Amino acid sequence: MRLRDVGWVWEGQGLDPGVYPSIYGVGEGCEYFGLRRAVFLFHPIDRYALEKMADLDEVVCDISETGPGYVRDGLTREVLATPERTRARAALVSRLSLEFTNVTGGYFDDLKGLMKAHDYTVHDLAATRAALNAHNPKLKMWAVVYGQELEDADYWRSVAPYIDVVSFWIWESANLDLLDQHLRRCGELLPGKPINVGVYLRDYGIPAPVPVERLRTQMENIAAHVARGRIAGFQILATVLIEGQREQAEFLRDFIATR
Repeated sequence: MRLRDVGWVWEGQGLDPGVYPSIYGVGEGCEYFGLRRAVFLFHPIDRYALEKMADLDEVVCDISETGPGYVRDGLTREVLATPERTRARAALVSRLSLEFTNVTGGYFDDLKGLMKAHDYTVHDLAATRAALNAHNPKLKMWAVVYGQELEDADYWRSVAPYIDVVSFWIWESANLDLLDQHLRRCGELLPGKPINVGVYLRDYGIPAPVPVERLRTQMENIAAHVARGRIAGFQILATVLIEGQREQAEFLRDFIATR
């Protein structure tokens, strides 16, 4: 299994503090990294956007956020992950997937944090999952899980029935050496769920680019896990960071091409 066959790229203009609009547009991150699968975020979900990615093998659409950028004081991205809004976006993805057959799922970013922020119950999550499958029962629900969240075992066991794919992230690059430990725990709490490991170009906690040597160690670990069938793949965050983290982006592009 080649890495290019199991890699995904976050596509869209996610304008966090210190991150500026990219010269790369939707779909161009996949082209840059030589990958064929995209997680589409930060923009309205409509035919115009999906047509730009129609030649990709797979697209998973975010159902937890809206809008392209900063809407309060020029700094904070608007996040409207209310139960009503995520259900509506999930249903929209379901309808559009009938026309755009490479759309294979819905993506719930920051699941645990957004559920807490918006008083989102497990019942609400079940309803969102039902909306995602309303028109297309084949669509999969992706959910973000962070390493530091794995201590809340009861929570993950309660939401496990409504998650199809785990999007797993280690927030601080200094903790990337904990990947094996976290993957074991993730498998215990969410048994049988395919795990897709997130790869940051930028360490948002500092903030600063992730050191290339840390990226190298992470990618070698990911390649080993993919080869052994322990994880389903990986995803790169993100197209919007390519030119700002050029050294990191070039390393990843070259690494993927050789594995």
